[in-house]
Amino acid sequence: MDSNSQGTGGLKGGLGGLFGGGAPEYSNTELAGVPLTGMSPLSPYLNVDPRYLVQDTDEFILPTGANKTRGRFELAFFTIGGSCMTGATFGALNGLRMGLKETRDMAWSKPRNVQIINMVTRQGASWANSLGSVALLYSVFGVAIEKIRGAEDDINTAAAGTLTGMLFKSGGLKGVARGGLVGLALSSAYALYNNWDHLTGSSSSSSSRLY
Repeated sequence: MDSNSQGTGGLKGGLGGLFGGGAPEYSNTELAGVPLTGMSPLSPYLNVDPRYLVQDTDEFILPTGANKTRGRFELAFFTIGGSCMTGATFGALNGLRMGLKETRDMAWSKPRNVQIINMVTRQGASWANSLGSVALLYSVFGVAIEKIRGAEDDINTAAAGTLTGMLFKSGGLKGVARGGLVGLALSSAYALYNNWDHLTGSSSSSSSRLY
């Protein structure tokens, strides 16, 4: 029996030396005292250092100088596409409403269906074109202002919105001024909405300091 156990131990030692060292043997008492969390410095279950399993860095590797958030150029495609789809949906619903209203005195027939479908497609294409053009102008101005200033902040948003309103369907000085004011108001409201949590957080912290 002793010879068999010694032979088995020698075989384990030989295999352990062949594959880079034998695994350490632990008694049941030693294994019972090993915590499941915060295993340090070595886990007898995995035979690896648990510190290598802790992920304390970012999951994705970004190129040198790249931002963690999307820039205006990356968001331009989403903005333009989303605006076109939104305009097409709203225009289609508006066209359906107008078609049903204009053909309410007609009986359900093929001419009425054709007229409603024409109204839906016409309104959908018109609204998609309008909102897509606005999104395209806003994205182009935003990217250009960002490149010129070398910074990304709410000033770019307000400036891009103002220029978009001035150029979109503006006739004469009054139309340019009116469109610029509308664009400035909308872009300022959008910037305020994005920074609302920051503003409310700063105001609450300042009020807490007063008390």
